Amino acid sequence: QVQLVESGGGSVQSGGSLRLSCAASGDNQSRDCMGWFRQAPGKEREGVATIDSDGSTRYIDSVKGRFTISQDNAKNTVYLQMNSLKPEDTAMYYCAAVATIYLRGGYYYARECSTSTDFPDWGQGTQVTVSS
Repeated sequence: QVQLVESGGGSVQSGGSLRLSCAASGDNQSRDCMGWFRQAPGKEREGVATIDSDGSTRYIDSVKGRFTISQDNAKNTVYLQMNSLKPEDTAMYYCAAVATIYLRGGYYYARECSTSTDFPDWGQGTQVTVSS
């Protein structure tokens, strides 16, 4: 079991910046893929960015060039630096973790570190509000 705690959310004006943090504890060493997701009121949850143990990152098109996901392995913390924020970025932001290698029926399988993967561990979320 992995515990994830997000922080850093808040209210900013359009064009502003925020940095979200996600502190992991528990059995986090088995979780080598971390992701940030968001959900706006009345909308489905969407994946924003992922980072794997090698530092490879992926982003959805709407945040490319504005958001940066990074990690500090010594602190077991993942960050999401958000610049040039827009009102449409307003949402609850969640951190999630998954192991890309898993054991099932005596065999090891690999899964992709991407927002389309099923993440089993989630934080409680932190609210980001961007005003125009």
